[in-house]
Amino acid sequence: MVRWIWLLVLGLFVTLWWVGHGNSAPMAAALSSGSGSVVCPMPPVFHLQSAEPMQSEVAGKMAAFRVGEATVSPLAGFSVQARVLSREDYSLGREADYSPTDLALGWGPMAEPGMAEKLNIRQGGRFYRYEWGNDGPPIAPEQIIRNSANMHMVPADRNVAQALDRIHAGDAVRVSGWLIRIDRDDGWRWQSSLSRDDSGPGACELVLVCSIEPR
Repeated sequence: MVRWIWLLVLGLFVTLWWVGHGNSAPMAAALSSGSGSVVCPMPPVFHLQSAEPMQSEVAGKMAAFRVGEATVSPLAGFSVQARVLSREDYSLGREADYSPTDLALGWGPMAEPGMAEKLNIRQGGRFYRYEWGNDGPPIAPEQIIRNSANMHMVPADRNVAQALDRIHAGDAVRVSGWLIRIDRDDGWRWQSSLSRDDSGPGACELVLVCSIEPR
């Protein structure tokens, strides 16, 4: 009898946890800090259409702002139409206070359907990795680097967080927002890459997401 009571209690606990966490969208950085939604104007590149990632000067369009004990500074406007090669959610570490999700994105030849399977793409530790089999890479390695990246998504508000939660591997998406640097008062810093040609540590984009939409 006691055993069944404990099983019932455990079942109720799991159900409550799932309702409270399993169905919830990633929490936006601004909301998790209690400071409200970030005013996130679309960058100038949002109105353009291109198969390549687009980057623009800040030029007074977006100001630095505070999130809890950190200052968020825009470095460039950013917009990319790409395919989601892989998705990884995070809940631990300082980075997760701002970015609950990484998307490995591919554009150009890396946006072809099935490319993730051809390259055996994986994510972990805020990086994305790929490898190929005995037949070699499906495209030149330099093309892989130039046409894909792991991007840290920082949703600007709850609506963006909910839209991000609906994005899955294989989806074609348009992401628009700002490449940013986060400086905490204790000296910790997280900064976006401003190049699409780099790889390795520091090569990921840190994106304040104003909009993310399936395409």
